[in-house]
Amino acid sequence: MSAAAPSMQDWQAMGEYHRLSLPGLGRHELFVIDTGETDKPVLCILHGYPTSSYDYWKALPILRQHYRVIMHDHLGFGLSDKPVAYGYQLIDQASFALELWKQLGVQSMHLLAHDYGTSVATEIIHRHNHKELDISIENVTLCNGSMHIELSQLRPIQKLLKSRFVGPLIARLASKRTLKRNFQRIYSDASKVDDQELDAIWAMMLHNNGRRVLARVTRYIDQRYTHWDRWIGALRETQLPMHILWAEDDPVAVVEMAQVISDETRNSRKTILSGLGHFPMLENAQVWTSHI
Repeated sequence: MSAAAPSMQDWQAMGEYHRLSLPGLGRHELFVIDTGETDKPVLCILHGYPTSSYDYWKALPILRQHYRVIMHDHLGFGLSDKPVAYGYQLIDQASFALELWKQLGVQSMHLLAHDYGTSVATEIIHRHNHKELDISIENVTLCNGSMHIELSQLRPIQKLLKSRFVGPLIARLASKRTLKRNFQRIYSDASKVDDQELDAIWAMMLHNNGRRVLARVTRYIDQRYTHWDRWIGALRETQLPMHILWAEDDPVAVVEMAQVISDETRNSRKTILSGLGHFPMLENAQVWTSHI
């Protein structure tokens, strides 16, 4: 029998808050889970949209057998601060991640990114390529992220939410029923969408002004067009070992993207997971983690 999904309060009790201050970006608190095993290699995880580090609740017990796992909720997501008057730039999210890892004493890491997090990762790769990092990256795993935004099959709700005109209204009207319907459409097997998981995911989306910032956060999609040359260029230039780990049945970050990214990266391997959709770590954590 599989373990019951933790509630928002259960998940919050597993982590702690770190206050970060960066020039021009203000002071903000990020929710962080750090398993803390100093005798293991470090795995830093960048989660996707519109969720949080909670996406990995099933994968964490498996991953921590092999790694010191560090994952945080991006600013504007999950249990982290959600300032209302803020632009939510992916470039800034990379700066916060790097500052957090510095605070935690990380000197070398394996980097794993999913969905939204893949664009944060490509910004970090850009800085690595230009020798701007104080941290060593051993390798990078990119999972189901629409970095090639021109190939993405955006859901109607994403198109509406990112609109400056109707986005805030759509955010006010959004409900857990809306969330469930969209999850069912992006899972390979809609029956695997778990109501208890969704309760926690929805609670964290609403937590701390969540409804008020959802539209602003969703405009990250436009940033993928704005910074396409910088971030796709980073993938094409890097010598870092790359693992393109892709769930085949994702209707948004379609599997054709995995081939494009694999073809344009110099030092990469590709793994396609059949029978899994956009959130493979939730649909089948056992299968997904076996490739990390």
